[in-house]
This record gives sequence, structure tokens and C-alpha cells, in this order.
Amino acid sequence: MRITPRRGRLVVATALAAVLGLASPAWAVSSTTTVTATPQSAAVGTPVQLAATVDCAADPTGGLGVTFFDGGDLLDTVPVNANGQASYTGPFTTAGSHTITAAYNGNTECAASNNTTTVQVTSAPTSPGPTPGFCLLACGGLINFSVGDINNTVNIVKH
Repeated sequence: MRITPRRGRLVVATALAAVLGLASPAWAVSSTTTVTATPQSAAVGTPVQLAATVDCAADPTGGLGVTFFDGGDLLDTVPVNANGQASYTGPFTTAGSHTITAAYNGNTECAASNNTTTVQVTSAPTSPGPTPGFCLLACGGLINFSVGDINNTVNIVKH
């Protein structure tokens, strides 16, 4: 099968629906999931912590935990702790707006749920070049001297 962008979204949506639907039986109580990103904006390569909180009247632990997605890309599946929390930390490798989905997969007591947030990723800053001037060891290195304005006044006496 050839996957076009439209079919790609359908494949991802179908996979997400399967993850959300398989783990929860019909008698499970409803749950809600919230997801946050810290920081909400970062440079490429900077780690971002994604934190999901599952709220369920029953015990949300066990089951398949929370699966984190960056758009259609699977990041990781993490167990839910006794406080109903799961987290994933990692850097983004591309600049742009990243839609993050935290999908709680449910268990025998709590139904599946999901939530999204957005992380804005900017290009990594470029390091400044060396400053002009005299350098010892390496320009921009350990010792760097700058030369300001130098005025030499020469008095010439005419006879």
C-alpha cells in the first residue's frame, strides 16, 4: 500500500483509535487526561518534559499507560504512577510547531482518554564569531584583547 499524506493521517488516526479502544472494556469508568510541556517553547535539541495526568474515579495504574505522540510520530509509552501521572523528556530535532498528544490507553477500570498541547520549537541559536582584536592561544578562547581607538599625535616642529 502506498501512503499519501491524506492516507498517512488516516493510518495515524486509526492507530491512535486502536490504542485508545483496545485497553478499556465497556464497563470501565470514564477518565480525563491533561498534558503539559515544560518549557512550552524551546530551541532544537533542548529537552522538553511532557507530563500527562490521568484523572479517573478508579485506579488508572496498570494497563498500557500513556502513549506520547508528536503529530503522527510515536515518542514513547510510559506507565502511569500511583498519582495518575506519566512523563516523557526528550529533545525535538526539527523547528516548528509540534502538536503533542498524550493518549491514556486505559485499563480494566478506567476508560481511555487523550489530550493535546503544542510545543513551539525554534532553530538552535548560532554561536557568535570571535571578536576582532589581538588573541593569545585562540581567538575567542582563554585570553582576548580588544583594540580601541589609538591616536598618535606627532608634533613636527618647522625651523
